[in-house]
Amino acid sequence: MAADGRRLRPRKQPKQARAEITRQRILRAAAHVFTEYGYAAGTTNRIAEAAGISIGSLYQYYPNKDAILAELTAQHLDAGMAAGARVRSGELPESLDAVLRLFVRIVLGNHVEPPEYLRVLAERSPRTPQVMAMVQEHEDANIAYLREVLETHPEVRVADTATAAVLVTSTLELVVHHVASRTGPAVDRDRFENELVAMMSRYLRGEAEPPGPTA
Repeated sequence: MAADGRRLRPRKQPKQARAEITRQRILRAAAHVFTEYGYAAGTTNRIAEAAGISIGSLYQYYPNKDAILAELTAQHLDAGMAAGARVRSGELPESLDAVLRLFVRIVLGNHVEPPEYLRVLAERSPRTPQVMAMVQEHEDANIAYLREVLETHPEVRVADTATAAVLVTSTLELVVHHVASRTGPAVDRDRFENELVAMMSRYLRGEAEPPGPTA
Protein backbone atom coordinates (compact mmCIF):
# COMPACT_ATOMS: atom_id res chain seq x y z
CA MET A 1 0.00 0.00 0.00
CA ALA A 2 1.63 3.25 -1.14
CA ALA A 3 1.34 6.01 1.40
CA ASP A 4 2.04 9.67 2.06
CA GLY A 5 5.01 9.74 4.42
CA ARG A 6 3.84 12.95 6.11
CA ARG A 7 0.50 11.38 7.05
CA LEU A 8 2.27 8.42 8.62
CA ARG A 9 4.96 10.28 10.52
CA PRO A 10 4.76 9.95 14.33
CA ARG A 11 3.62 13.20 15.90
CA LYS A 12 5.82 13.04 18.97
CA GLN A 13 9.42 11.88 19.11
CA PRO A 14 9.89 10.93 22.77
CA LYS A 15 12.65 12.89 24.49
CA GLN A 16 11.97 11.62 28.00
CA ALA A 17 11.98 8.06 29.31
CA ARG A 18 8.34 8.33 30.34
CA ALA A 19 7.25 9.34 26.85
CA GLU A 20 9.25 6.49 25.32
CA ILE A 21 7.59 4.03 27.70
CA THR A 22 4.19 5.27 26.55
CA ARG A 23 5.18 4.98 22.90
CA GLN A 24 6.36 1.40 23.37
CA ARG A 25 3.15 0.60 25.25
CA ILE A 26 1.14 1.88 22.27
CA LEU A 27 3.16 -0.26 19.86
CA ARG A 28 2.78 -3.41 21.99
CA ALA A 29 -0.93 -2.77 22.34
CA ALA A 30 -1.28 -2.25 18.59
CA ALA A 31 0.50 -5.53 17.84
CA HIS A 32 -1.92 -7.29 20.19
CA VAL A 33 -4.98 -5.57 18.68
CA PHE A 34 -3.94 -6.28 15.09
CA THR A 35 -3.37 -9.92 16.03
CA GLU A 36 -6.71 -10.22 17.81
CA TYR A 37 -8.95 -8.18 15.50
CA GLY A 38 -7.10 -7.83 12.20
CA TYR A 39 -6.37 -4.59 10.41
CA ALA A 40 -9.89 -3.36 9.61
CA ALA A 41 -11.24 -3.83 13.14
CA GLY A 42 -7.96 -2.86 14.78
CA THR A 43 -9.07 0.68 15.49
CA THR A 44 -7.18 3.38 17.35
CA ASN A 45 -9.86 3.25 20.04
CA ARG A 46 -9.09 -0.41 20.65
CA ILE A 47 -5.37 0.28 20.61
CA ALA A 48 -5.73 3.10 23.14
CA GLU A 49 -7.87 0.91 25.38
CA ALA A 50 -5.37 -1.95 25.22
CA ALA A 51 -2.55 0.49 26.02
CA GLY A 52 -4.46 1.88 28.98
CA ILE A 53 -4.40 5.46 27.71
CA SER A 54 -6.97 7.89 26.32
CA ILE A 55 -7.52 8.21 22.59
CA GLY A 56 -6.34 11.80 22.89
CA SER A 57 -3.05 10.66 24.39
CA LEU A 58 -2.58 8.16 21.55
CA TYR A 59 -3.09 10.90 18.97
CA GLN A 60 -0.33 12.91 20.61
CA TYR A 61 2.04 10.19 19.40
CA TYR A 62 0.48 8.90 16.18
CA PRO A 63 -2.01 10.53 13.78
CA ASN A 64 -3.69 7.23 12.80
CA LYS A 65 -3.35 3.47 12.94
CA ASP A 66 -1.39 3.35 9.67
CA ALA A 67 1.36 5.41 11.29
CA ILE A 68 1.47 2.86 14.12
CA LEU A 69 1.55 -0.03 11.67
CA ALA A 70 4.33 1.61 9.68
CA GLU A 71 6.44 1.85 12.84
CA LEU A 72 5.70 -1.76 13.78
CA THR A 73 6.83 -2.80 10.30
CA ALA A 74 10.02 -0.79 10.67
CA GLN A 75 10.70 -2.52 14.00
CA HIS A 76 10.18 -5.93 12.37
CA LEU A 77 12.60 -5.03 9.57
CA ASP A 78 15.12 -3.62 12.05
CA ALA A 79 15.15 -6.92 13.92
CA GLY A 80 15.78 -8.86 10.72
CA MET A 81 18.55 -6.49 9.63
CA ALA A 82 20.24 -6.73 13.03
CA ALA A 83 20.13 -10.53 12.93
CA GLY A 84 21.60 -10.54 9.43
CA ALA A 85 24.36 -8.15 10.46
CA ARG A 86 25.33 -10.43 13.35
CA VAL A 87 25.71 -13.35 10.95
CA ARG A 88 27.77 -11.31 8.49
CA SER A 89 30.14 -10.18 11.24
CA GLY A 90 30.74 -13.66 12.64
CA GLU A 91 32.28 -16.91 11.46
CA LEU A 92 30.24 -19.38 9.44
CA PRO A 93 30.12 -23.16 9.93
CA GLU A 94 32.19 -25.22 7.51
CA SER A 95 29.60 -27.44 5.83
CA LEU A 96 27.14 -26.04 3.29
CA ASP A 97 24.18 -27.61 5.07
CA ALA A 98 25.21 -25.97 8.35
CA VAL A 99 25.54 -22.59 6.63
CA LEU A 100 22.09 -22.92 5.07
CA ARG A 101 20.61 -24.06 8.37
CA LEU A 102 22.01 -20.95 10.06
CA PHE A 103 20.38 -18.73 7.42
CA VAL A 104 17.07 -20.58 7.74
CA ARG A 105 17.07 -20.19 11.52
CA ILE A 106 17.80 -16.47 11.25
CA VAL A 107 14.77 -15.97 9.01
CA LEU A 108 12.59 -18.24 11.15
CA GLY A 109 13.67 -16.30 14.21
CA ASN A 110 12.31 -13.13 12.65
CA HIS A 111 8.91 -14.76 12.09
CA VAL A 112 7.96 -15.91 15.57
CA GLU A 113 4.96 -13.61 15.92
CA PRO A 114 1.41 -14.97 15.59
CA PRO A 115 0.43 -15.69 11.96
CA GLU A 116 -2.42 -13.18 12.10
CA TYR A 117 0.02 -10.41 12.99
CA LEU A 118 2.51 -11.39 10.28
CA ARG A 119 -0.25 -11.24 7.69
CA VAL A 120 -1.21 -7.72 8.76
CA LEU A 121 2.42 -6.62 8.48
CA ALA A 122 2.79 -8.11 5.01
CA GLU A 123 -0.59 -7.24 3.53
CA ARG A 124 -1.64 -3.97 5.14
CA SER A 125 1.50 -2.13 6.14
CA PRO A 126 1.86 1.25 4.38
CA ARG A 127 4.66 1.20 1.81
CA THR A 128 6.38 4.34 3.02
CA PRO A 129 9.70 5.40 1.49
CA GLN A 130 11.36 4.52 4.80
CA VAL A 131 9.93 1.00 4.84
CA MET A 132 10.71 0.34 1.18
CA ALA A 133 14.27 1.61 1.62
CA MET A 134 14.72 -0.72 4.60
CA VAL A 135 13.38 -3.69 2.63
CA GLN A 136 15.76 -2.95 -0.25
CA GLU A 137 18.75 -2.44 2.04
CA HIS A 138 18.03 -5.69 3.90
CA GLU A 139 17.60 -7.67 0.69
CA ASP A 140 20.67 -6.21 -1.03
CA ALA A 141 22.90 -6.91 1.97
CA ASN A 142 21.70 -10.51 2.25
CA ILE A 143 22.09 -11.21 -1.46
CA ALA A 144 25.57 -9.69 -1.63
CA TYR A 145 26.75 -11.63 1.41
CA LEU A 146 25.27 -14.93 0.24
CA ARG A 147 26.83 -14.50 -3.20
CA GLU A 148 30.22 -14.03 -1.55
CA VAL A 149 29.68 -17.20 0.49
CA LEU A 150 28.58 -19.22 -2.55
CA GLU A 151 31.52 -18.08 -4.66
CA THR A 152 34.06 -19.38 -2.15
CA HIS A 153 32.37 -22.43 -0.65
CA PRO A 154 33.92 -25.70 -1.92
CA GLU A 155 30.64 -27.64 -1.86
CA VAL A 156 28.78 -25.23 -4.16
CA ARG A 157 28.53 -26.46 -7.74
CA VAL A 158 25.88 -24.17 -9.19
CA ALA A 159 27.37 -22.20 -12.08
CA ASP A 160 25.64 -18.83 -11.68
CA THR A 161 26.22 -17.77 -8.08
CA ALA A 162 24.71 -14.32 -8.63
CA THR A 163 21.37 -15.78 -9.67
CA ALA A 164 21.63 -18.47 -6.99
CA ALA A 165 22.08 -15.84 -4.28
CA VAL A 166 18.92 -14.05 -5.41
CA LEU A 167 16.95 -17.31 -5.63
CA VAL A 168 18.01 -18.60 -2.23
CA THR A 169 17.45 -15.27 -0.47
CA SER A 170 14.03 -14.80 -2.06
CA THR A 171 13.02 -18.41 -1.40
CA LEU A 172 13.96 -18.15 2.26
CA GLU A 173 12.01 -14.95 2.86
CA LEU A 174 8.93 -15.88 0.85
CA VAL A 175 8.59 -19.51 1.93
CA VAL A 176 9.26 -18.83 5.61
CA HIS A 177 6.84 -15.92 5.67
CA HIS A 178 4.13 -17.91 3.89
CA VAL A 179 4.44 -20.85 6.26
CA ALA A 180 4.72 -18.66 9.37
CA SER A 181 1.67 -16.57 8.46
CA ARG A 182 -0.66 -19.37 7.40
CA THR A 183 -3.50 -20.56 9.57
CA GLY A 184 -4.68 -24.14 9.91
CA PRO A 185 -2.68 -27.15 11.08
CA ALA A 186 0.77 -26.14 12.29
CA VAL A 187 3.79 -27.23 10.29
CA ASP A 188 6.41 -29.07 12.34
CA ARG A 189 9.23 -26.54 12.63
CA ASP A 190 12.09 -29.05 12.71
CA ARG A 191 10.77 -30.94 9.70
CA PHE A 192 10.16 -27.69 7.81
CA GLU A 193 13.68 -26.51 8.58
CA ASN A 194 15.21 -29.82 7.46
CA GLU A 195 13.26 -29.92 4.20
CA LEU A 196 14.09 -26.31 3.35
CA VAL A 197 17.79 -26.88 3.99
CA ALA A 198 17.74 -30.07 1.90
CA MET A 199 15.97 -28.37 -1.00
CA MET A 200 18.44 -25.49 -1.17
CA SER A 201 21.43 -27.76 -0.60
CA ARG A 202 20.51 -30.00 -3.54
CA TYR A 203 20.16 -26.98 -5.79
CA LEU A 204 23.46 -25.39 -4.76
CA ARG A 205 25.35 -28.68 -5.04
CA GLY A 206 24.11 -29.06 -8.60
CA GLU A 207 22.26 -32.27 -7.80
CA ALA A 208 19.10 -31.13 -9.59
CA GLU A 209 19.64 -30.68 -13.32
CA PRO A 210 17.96 -27.57 -14.73
CA PRO A 211 15.44 -28.14 -17.53
CA GLY A 212 16.72 -27.83 -21.07
CA PRO A 213 15.48 -25.19 -23.51
CA THR A 214 11.98 -25.67 -24.84
CA ALA A 215 11.42 -26.17 -28.54
